Amino acid sequence: MKYKTLTQYLVEQQRQHQAVSAEVRLLIETVCRACKAISHTVSKGALGGVLGSLGTENVQGEIQKKLDVLSNEILLEANEWGGNLAAMASEEMTTIHRIPNYYPKGQNLLLFDPLDGSSNIDVNVSIGTIFSVLQAPPARTDREIDEADFLQPGTRQVAAGYAVYGPQTMLVLTVGTGVVGFTLDREMGSWLLTHEDIRIPEDTSEFAINMSNMRHWEPPVRRYIEECLQGEAGPLGKNFNMRWVASMVADVHRILTRGGIFMYPRDTRPSGLHGKLRLMYEANPMSFIVEQAGGAAIDGTQRILETQPDQLHQRIGVILGSRNEVERLQRYHQNA
Repeated sequence: MKYKTLTQYLVEQQRQHQAVSAEVRLLIETVCRACKAISHTVSKGALGGVLGSLGTENVQGEIQKKLDVLSNEILLEANEWGGNLAAMASEEMTTIHRIPNYYPKGQNLLLFDPLDGSSNIDVNVSIGTIFSVLQAPPARTDREIDEADFLQPGTRQVAAGYAVYGPQTMLVLTVGTGVVGFTLDREMGSWLLTHEDIRIPEDTSEFAINMSNMRHWEPPVRRYIEECLQGEAGPLGKNFNMRWVASMVADVHRILTRGGIFMYPRDTRPSGLHGKLRLMYEANPMSFIVEQAGGAAIDGTQRILETQPDQLHQRIGVILGSRNEVERLQRYHQNA
């Protein structure tokens, strides 16, 4: 069977559907080349001396793993010189990274979580890279790009995707015309289209949440999980299974593959009042992908993609996946 390459797919989206500009197409290809390099580095594990932590903290106050920093550097170096970007922002950096003046600049902004789920690195569980593309505001001569230019709602994304480094390395991508999946052919070094028109089933009997936080949850989330646990005898009338990888990429990838609902909700702790996941690097790109696959994504009461950011590293509650279950939880929040 002859598979379509990532480049062929993007060229078709550019020519036939006008879904991406030539500049965005080249940007996506560059990001995905960087993901191949990260995948190769991750696969070496202890042989490459990349396991363990550096003992430093990122802007989020989280201990940085060696691979966190290395993946961040790979993405920065790959994307600086191509002429497709005005600036970048990363979960691992305090502020934005402007394209140096000795390189040409483009009209796009790139945001990324270089290595999502890094707490799983040392135990060899699937991890990944998440990215989002925005358009920079119209060029201005009186100033450089700044953080405020990145503070756009998720509805303004022109592309989003993630690479998952698991038994196979896969790339899941949307440019606003649905969701597709590519598998990395390591012998050829190519991303090959293996999953066309990915769709999330509207109904599910599987949920993903960190049950150890149950005592901190808001009442609507507690109510929903308790109903799930009651099984066929409860108000939902069916038995549920629970899955939790603690890697957003892995958990969302499972939902895109077979359905389910993923929850990392707000809670009553001071650190969780606004949620735990990053809006710009995690929630927005994943919500864009999930919606394009027929699912839904909310912060509890409202659509995540409509949230107006006010901080580069803003956190938010996340509930996403199979539409009917997400909408049920939204009703529970609205009626609370």
